[in-house]
Amino acid sequence: MTHKIIHTNNFIIGYNENKPIVADLTYTENDQAQPVVIFCHGYKGYKDWGAWHLIGQEFAKAGFVFLKFNFSHNGGTFENPIDFPDLEAFGNDNYSKQMSDLKQVINFVKEQKKPLPRVNTSKISLIGHSRGGGIVCLTAYENQDVDKLVTWSSVSNYKNRFPKGEDLKQWQNKGVYYVKNGRTKQDMPHYYQFYEDFLANQDRFDIQNAVQNLKQPFLILHGEDDETVKLEEAHKLNDWCDQAELKIIPNATHTYNTKQPWDKTELSKELKSAVDESITFLKNDN
Repeated sequence: MTHKIIHTNNFIIGYNENKPIVADLTYTENDQAQPVVIFCHGYKGYKDWGAWHLIGQEFAKAGFVFLKFNFSHNGGTFENPIDFPDLEAFGNDNYSKQMSDLKQVINFVKEQKKPLPRVNTSKISLIGHSRGGGIVCLTAYENQDVDKLVTWSSVSNYKNRFPKGEDLKQWQNKGVYYVKNGRTKQDMPHYYQFYEDFLANQDRFDIQNAVQNLKQPFLILHGEDDETVKLEEAHKLNDWCDQAELKIIPNATHTYNTKQPWDKTELSKELKSAVDESITFLKNDN
């Protein structure tokens, strides 16, 4: 019997400094309590990017409730969650806010709030892409409500990604630096508070420490041809964690050979492989 797939789009889970955490749900009609997968986007990312809606369908067909959301300060709004209309929010984003957002999402699932269907609150898994991979590693270490952990194309270190030397001094003096968005052509601001927040929480944001002390099963997926986060970062994550499992996706780019917009009705071969590996891992009770 094929169950109908349900989509619930653009509802608000909560707020962080008056910025909404906007989410989507994809699942099948089912009388049983279903396990939950929470998907976290990466840097300059958002829940509606590219083929992410199609991966939700794949997880739903495999028996999961798939929840994807926008971090509160990712630059999107409730009315326009895609094209970064709120650059001031983007500039004021930081890792503390992202971890707070994810904690709110986990609590939303634990409390089985509407519009969630019936869920199994002992089976809450996290998937993080790129920078979001670091956030899910840190969160799984802090939060034992997380049952399993999967990273896609994840970073292994946040400190390395900040400006250094003279660039760092200029950032401090000016209070802001800008990154060009190749798709929207926007100059996207990063306020110096981002670095100050990191310095104040360096121990908490140490991905290596979190991964070395993980209690949960951990699957690391990375594209063989990742042009943004080097494959060596996946090997580092794997080396640090005794119970980690590393799977390298052949010929896969950072976004598994998909792009924004993604007009096709099917996943790329590489993204389908990442989804299938994740589902197999999450369904394994060992």
